[in-house]
Amino acid sequence: MRILVLNPNTTEAVTQMLLAAARPAVADGTELVGLTAPRGVPYIASRAEAQLGGAITLEMLADHHRDYDAAILAAFGDPGLLPARELFDLPVIGMAEAAMLTACTLGQKFGIVTFTTTMANWYLDTVDTYRLGARCAGIRARSLAFSAIENVQTEKEQAIAELAREAVELDGADVVILGGAPLAGLAPRLRAQVPVPLVDPIVAAVKMAEALVTLAPRKAAAGTFSRPPAKATSGLSPALAARIEHLDTLATAAQ
Repeated sequence: MRILVLNPNTTEAVTQMLLAAARPAVADGTELVGLTAPRGVPYIASRAEAQLGGAITLEMLADHHRDYDAAILAAFGDPGLLPARELFDLPVIGMAEAAMLTACTLGQKFGIVTFTTTMANWYLDTVDTYRLGARCAGIRARSLAFSAIENVQTEKEQAIAELAREAVELDGADVVILGGAPLAGLAPRLRAQVPVPLVDPIVAAVKMAEALVTLAPRKAAAGTFSRPPAKATSGLSPALAARIEHLDTLATAAQ
């Protein structure tokens, strides 16, 4: 199977970090392909940036969805996830949702740790979107200075470990999620320092994507994730316009 790892940020180094963290966990025969946003921000850290990233996510999926069996939105907070599930036929997995659902199988309550307080506000909204507030022990964050987004985990490893221990000792978390794409691959290095399971969101998302491809679910034709009716558009990218206007469906039917 081919799985698209779609990074809605513009930092190619983060895309490569995500792939490096995920590839050791994939099953035989699974191919991961990374794709970095062509425009936007270096890393998404706020509600406003998430709105921008969500729109870019839909454009990227419109261009590439037919080449893959599943897609992963590789930004914690999952910008554009629910609209993508509505609009496209393949399974679309969000790193945040996959991490939270995986954490729920490992304990009663999970905590999330991250490296900016701005992200924490957006992540709290994400928890509420998935109706997992009762399972969330809290979100721990500090605004940690770093030289570049791809250097966060190497420069702030011990600060993240301290936040994870606080989530356990002060918040009562049974599981800790490392929130933020720049923390991909950090969990194995912190395992001995944190007394509960750690969840790396990209690994959780890849394993969930493999499972969903194996299950081969049909695209919903009814309910809240059925594809919206065709509608005229103006000024959108050609592929996204075709998807919204159902022109791609007509072209496929004509072939």
